[in-house]
Amino acid sequence: MRREETDGFRGWREATEEALYGPRGFYRRPEGPAGHFRTSVHASPLFAGAVARLLCHVDEALDRPSPLAFVDMAAGRGELVTAVLAALPAEVASRARGYAVERADRPAGLDHRIEWLAEPPKGVTGLLFANEWLDNVPVEVAEVDSEGVARVVLVRRDGTERLADPVAGAEAEWLRKWWPLPSEGARVEEARAEIGLPRDVAWASAVASLGRGLAVAVDYAHTLGARPPFGTLTGFREGRETVPVPDGSCDITAHVALDACALPGGRVMTQRDALRALGVSGARPALALASTDPVAYVRALASAGEAAELTAPGGLGDFGWLLQPVGIPNRPGDGLLVGDLPGDGLLVDVPDHEEQ
Repeated sequence: MRREETDGFRGWREATEEALYGPRGFYRRPEGPAGHFRTSVHASPLFAGAVARLLCHVDEALDRPSPLAFVDMAAGRGELVTAVLAALPAEVASRARGYAVERADRPAGLDHRIEWLAEPPKGVTGLLFANEWLDNVPVEVAEVDSEGVARVVLVRRDGTERLADPVAGAEAEWLRKWWPLPSEGARVEEARAEIGLPRDVAWASAVASLGRGLAVAVDYAHTLGARPPFGTLTGFREGRETVPVPDGSCDITAHVALDACALPGGRVMTQRDALRALGVSGARPALALASTDPVAYVRALASAGEAAELTAPGGLGDFGWLLQPVGIPNRPGDGLLVGDLPGDGLLVDVPDHEEQ
């Protein structure tokens, strides 16, 4: 739904879409996302190695198909898909096919074996991996007014905001179910939420593109019962968080309600638990190694530091991983990531979903 008024105000969803993906949008810039913020992909090659091991788990669960697809959603400049394919064992690599899904133009020098697409390929078998994609799927913002009514927030290109009509229809229903805003009590006014319905639809479409396999979304996340009271909309520019201004000068992002995105059979877990299950540990190497093999000790120490960053509480380790199986089970003992997790309670069953 288009929300625009004659004085230049429009809904955050439309404003963000143009600011990020328009002809002069932020994600069209040649430096790519890595020029402005640090993701797990850029933090350490350990991340791509873990994703490669996950692809191997999926390969086994699928009885080693040929071809085996790795679909990198919001691929940036192809850093993850390139590193994952390079990290695969030779036999798996011989059957693997990489797809980079990105709105920006294909970067020069990218491996010719990687297919560059604007949308995910249809009907492939393998692993679809969306690292920090959903947080950049534009959404509307709602804010509670002085009378306790949730209204749509409009914004101008310079970041000036105003409240418009009450949230209605499917968006109001989404708020009611997934992010109920207060209508009375202390500090009701200015309570905010990002209406995640477009992300639910985008994720369902991405999952539907898989013939068989596993879809994984990794992102800043929150779940029902712990939603931020004033929303999470923010901007990033040149490595620093900044005020979100929809003029194309900065990234505009908001945390993801992964539990709302999940389809039946989906599970949500933290990145810390997921990466540990895939062999990424921040444990320091034994001190004895320093005397027997100093070079190996320094190398292991550096690796432990990178692993610690990827799994750190309060940082990247708190990211959510949504695992969505397609045509294969996703239960302990079935050979996928969850089968390698020790104990109980590391996975979160999401609530039952109505058809989206």
